[in-house]
Amino acid sequence: MATILDPPPKKVAARLLKLRSLLDEAIPPKRLDDNLLVATWNIRAFGDLTEKWEAQEGDSPKRDLQSLLFIDEIVSRFDVIAIQEVRGNIKSLRHLLKRLGPDWSLILTDVTVGARGNDERMAYVFDTRRVKLSGLACEVVVPEEWINDSSPDVLRRQFARTPYAISLATGRETLILVTLHVVYGESASDRTDELRGIARWLADWAKREDSWGHNLIVLGDLNIDRQGDPNYEAFTSTGLRPPKELEDVPRTIFDSGKDKYYDQIAWFCEPGDVPLMSLLYEGRAGFFDFVDAIPSPDKEAQSWKISDHYPLWAEFRLPRDVAR
Repeated sequence: MATILDPPPKKVAARLLKLRSLLDEAIPPKRLDDNLLVATWNIRAFGDLTEKWEAQEGDSPKRDLQSLLFIDEIVSRFDVIAIQEVRGNIKSLRHLLKRLGPDWSLILTDVTVGARGNDERMAYVFDTRRVKLSGLACEVVVPEEWINDSSPDVLRRQFARTPYAISLATGRETLILVTLHVVYGESASDRTDELRGIARWLADWAKREDSWGHNLIVLGDLNIDRQGDPNYEAFTSTGLRPPKELEDVPRTIFDSGKDKYYDQIAWFCEPGDVPLMSLLYEGRAGFFDFVDAIPSPDKEAQSWKISDHYPLWAEFRLPRDVAR
């Protein structure tokens, strides 16, 4: 049986070289003690794996070693990546870590049970040469006082898939990441209270963390339809701001951009959009189009092999007094 650590067949190796070349053009390089590359990716049904280089018609799942090799190459370009839709079965995730090697690690939640949880976990995969866990790992829950609050526009239940937060250290900087996957629901209005609830919760947290000089970044699949709609307004109501460089990029392989805002990377800003961070954002963010890098005649099939979502990323610079 083939394994992810075996040399790939020549055809797969040629595709991998093309992918690497396109990634070199699209993603900034890692620079020690100078920059930090943060990403988020909803990898569709990231669970089981067919241990063949190319899955055949009768194989299930369709995600095979070739697909996982391509996912690995994309993930390896970032310092830390939040991954949504990790399943209860973590075979693909375990093989991904094998391929990434001993300098990489992960931390993840247990499965969210119940129909709304969709057998999902949330995970972070990170390069320990660049960032290290610094103590915090928690799932965000709604305070009981909010649920019992009689005022309007209050989330009156726990999050269906609880947001997951960790803290990482790089140099003298502390980074708190919060990833979430908002339940899609039957209509856009089903998401509004949850988005408003997470924005309120995070604003309270950001005020506390700012006094310690910590950097708080929110990232994940928020299932926001478009900029300016009620869900976008709910998410940004307490000061969260995505970078303008992500405004027009497509989120899924089935969309052309601008009309869908599902995935986001955002942080809190003061009036005038002044970031409440010591990390420096200098306008470099984007997505990676693996569809062009890994051609397929069938996008639906490709969505099960790689994903239906593109990865989003943002580059941050370390303050000069930290970089050495």
